Amino acid sequence: MSRKVVHVITSHRQREGGGFIVRRPFPTRGFDHADPFLMLDEMGPIDYAPGEAVGAPDHPHRGFETVTYVLEGEVEHADSVGHRGKIGPGDVQWMTAGRGIVHAEMPSRAMQQRGGRVHGFQLWVNLPARDKLMAPRYQEIPKAKIPTATTPDGLATVHVIAGQALGVSAVIETRTPIAYQHWRFEAGAALDVPIPRDHTAYVYVFDGALSVAGRVLEAGQLAVLDEGDAVAFAASGKAQALLLSGVPIREPVVQYGPFVMNTQDEIEQAILDYRQGKLGAIDHRAEPARGQP
Repeated sequence: MSRKVVHVITSHRQREGGGFIVRRPFPTRGFDHADPFLMLDEMGPIDYAPGEAVGAPDHPHRGFETVTYVLEGEVEHADSVGHRGKIGPGDVQWMTAGRGIVHAEMPSRAMQQRGGRVHGFQLWVNLPARDKLMAPRYQEIPKAKIPTATTPDGLATVHVIAGQALGVSAVIETRTPIAYQHWRFEAGAALDVPIPRDHTAYVYVFDGALSVAGRVLEAGQLAVLDEGDAVAFAASGKAQALLLSGVPIREPVVQYGPFVMNTQDEIEQAILDYRQGKLGAIDHRAEPARGQP
């Protein structure tokens, strides 16, 4: 049974982190979260002049996962448990905050010096109660290891960040069953993409226009799908979209900024732990000064 579109949400723009602009389809008024997902932000596309690039300085997380997927630009990250790295075009960082972490994501020093184009996504994935206080962990996957497949006619290509599509499976391990697929379509593409029947499912179009289950979505629009085991895509021109699906957790969600727990008491404990320094702090002493290579 093919899924239908039951709701279309047009994303809104807002300022986040150190001042960068995002396009956010959810959460929004009337659509708080898309269980098992909590938030989707499209960062850019934006062109920065030298010295203008901004990011998200030191900030805490507890009780969920953040997934950063870079299409253009470079992001340097560091955290309070000693992880450091850099991700560039096509790379993915899947961070499980678990019991708590202080994290920073900033444009690379090279980008801050020379400027450049930034485009990417950050997805927040909820954790079930049993995992909310697990040890933090990282899965940092370079573009070369993200499975990719193309339809026999060559008109549609998928990058499989989580789950399965066109016979290939993701290398990332998720705490609950999730699919995260980046689709690229050429004019004339038409195909049905299977979705597990027990998943909730959402399609976010971010480039061009795409027919989703017979309804045309423009860039910046999210389709909420009903039940079924597949979704039909058709493209009259070049288009790109994210397909997100997952088994809903169906637990209470209590959120206070970067803390997502099941009860208000747990939120208050997270705030107290952060204020008392129990989530740690990022050691910036070993970093070169901004503006230095």
